[in-house]
Amino acid sequence: MTADNRAGVYTGAVIRLPLPIVFRRAAPFLRASAICAAALACACSLHGTAPAAHGDAAHGDAAPGAASPAAATRALRDKVSTIVVIYAENRAFDNLYGNFPGAVGLGEVLERDGQPRAAYVPQLDRDGSVLPVLPPTWGGVTASGYAPVITQAQSSGLSNAPFSIEHAFTAQSGVALTGRAVTRDLAHRFFEHQMQIDGGKNDGYAAWSDAGGLTMGYWDTSGSALYALAREYVLADHFFQGAFGGSFLNHQYLICACAPQYPAADTASAHPSIAILDKDASGHYLPRLKTAPGSPRSALDGPPRFALTGNITPANYFGDGNFYAVNTMQPAYQPSGNPPAAGTGDLYADPSKATTLPPQSAATIGDRLDEKHIPWAWYSGSWNAALADGRQPPGKARRAIYAPETPGGSPDFQPHHQPFNYYAKFDPETGAGARAAHLKDYDDLIADAAAGRLPAVAFYKPQGNLNQHPGYATIADGDAHIADLVAKLHASPQWSRMVIVITYDEFGGAWDQVAPPHGDLLGPGARIPAMVISPLAKRGTVDHTPYDTASVLRLIIRRFGLDTLPGIVRRDSALAEHGEPPLGDLTNALDLAR
Repeated sequence: MTADNRAGVYTGAVIRLPLPIVFRRAAPFLRASAICAAALACACSLHGTAPAAHGDAAHGDAAPGAASPAAATRALRDKVSTIVVIYAENRAFDNLYGNFPGAVGLGEVLERDGQPRAAYVPQLDRDGSVLPVLPPTWGGVTASGYAPVITQAQSSGLSNAPFSIEHAFTAQSGVALTGRAVTRDLAHRFFEHQMQIDGGKNDGYAAWSDAGGLTMGYWDTSGSALYALAREYVLADHFFQGAFGGSFLNHQYLICACAPQYPAADTASAHPSIAILDKDASGHYLPRLKTAPGSPRSALDGPPRFALTGNITPANYFGDGNFYAVNTMQPAYQPSGNPPAAGTGDLYADPSKATTLPPQSAATIGDRLDEKHIPWAWYSGSWNAALADGRQPPGKARRAIYAPETPGGSPDFQPHHQPFNYYAKFDPETGAGARAAHLKDYDDLIADAAAGRLPAVAFYKPQGNLNQHPGYATIADGDAHIADLVAKLHASPQWSRMVIVITYDEFGGAWDQVAPPHGDLLGPGARIPAMVISPLAKRGTVDHTPYDTASVLRLIIRRFGLDTLPGIVRRDSALAEHGEPPLGDLTNALDLAR
């Protein structure tokens, strides 16, 4: 992305209207760093916190007139003992919170009647022309096996603009969807995502999605439990997924701020798939997949087809001569999407499978916590059931791992959502102690919270049917589950010194209007929801500070005095090189003077 072609920077000016409150954005190509003064000036009227400035305060340390960064750090360490991170699935900010009062939302680009405003950047066709209408939703709107069905034909002819998923298809199908519906999955892969972002204009979502027009849809979640929590506590409206693309990579980014390596992928006997990219005139790789012969020229004629949208980058894409895994791969340890190899024991995944990733060794936030002897755990829904399921012999039908294959089916455990299980430190034999200490089940989380024995840092990953992922889960089920967990954490003896961060791994293929900051070759990607819930939260606030997934790591590092991770250093350096404001550490969402 270049500095002069990225749209979506807001000024902070506000117009008082009934829901949604509408922010007027600055001219589309304004530099992101120009937002700070205007946002600070209107912070009181917004009941929001201002974007962070450069220097020490840039990570959320202190706004003008507040305590110094050092004093804020002392207060954080004195008042916070437990950080809980809840990691939901595959939703862009506008997809769920576009109508949230005080947030930079859909009111910026849509009139009340749903017609696009002048600020809306229309979706383009693959040749760069404006699409006259959105493509149909290829394959139909609803997930296979879900009823009532909304077909592909019933999704055609929508205007080139964001639309309500609940109501847009009713006239053609007679069906009004709700948050209990399971809609089809949408492509959310590393290079496709960058083609959709299109240098920050966000005008390629419909053209490069395998789902066509559905990418432009949004939901009204104003009656949901999480929406109510966001109103009560803090909603961050400039929080971006750490890496482009999908869940696998963003879970890795959550723990290491990095992408996993696949050594010598081009000669590996397992033959992992390596993406085929376009190159520039100098022979350098572009973040753009090569289209296959016969791929539809127009997005109105069908989804795109690529020469190979592989899971591994070509050698030297990141400039260091290595291959990196950027789309879904499976852990070498059970539970894995790949069963054990015949005759090799039942603790390991078959290494001959093209999607089995060799064990990783990069530094993680877990390593940094261990270095300071600070307790931590990764809790996951149905972890124990998946452990047992993964040890079944090859050919045996799985009962928990990616099962059952029905919309909303329970538990539908997702092995690629378990990032620590990819690391050699957690080898089932040599790392059995580390596994027992740090990789735990949801039932353990509930018991630990009730007993007041949660570790200092607790990550929680809901099982598949409760994580809100399109294609196999509903918004409503995940909403109820996560809100119930927050209630249980609120009742914990540790609540008074707790900070809960609820966020999503990535955008799930859904459009969002705000351009991501210009960072490094990994990201950041699309804007996603995030909220901060705590007795220390600036209650009833929309926080406009720029954040990304690694802001969670920045908070943990600051609170516990840890050494930073190399990926955070790289991200901060890249942002500075491109004139972007630094990303915060979520302390702007906290009232540490309380």
